[in-house]
Amino acid sequence: MAYYTYMLASGRNGTLYIGVTNDLVRRVWEHKQHATPGFSDRYDVTSLVWFEVHTTAEAAITREKALKRYKRQWKLQLIEAGNPDWRDLYEDVSR
Repeated sequence: MAYYTYMLASGRNGTLYIGVTNDLVRRVWEHKQHATPGFSDRYDVTSLVWFEVHTTAEAAITREKALKRYKRQWKLQLIEAGNPDWRDLYEDVSR
């Protein structure tokens, strides 16, 4: 089973959300549908701009915790390195 650490954004250089899931398509869909009240719902953070695949839940959670400690500028650089146009990657992963 795969586990994912992911970042959502409200727009280019906008509000960021970092999470972990074992079903990236379902979880991003939930964010897009505002299915669960909370941070991403309140700030309309629905665009999947970055993700990593991990083989264990522990690795994904460790990465999530590390990312949350990083400064915002580092997170922006991580997104731009793999997704310079800030495309919503949901269409790519949901096929």
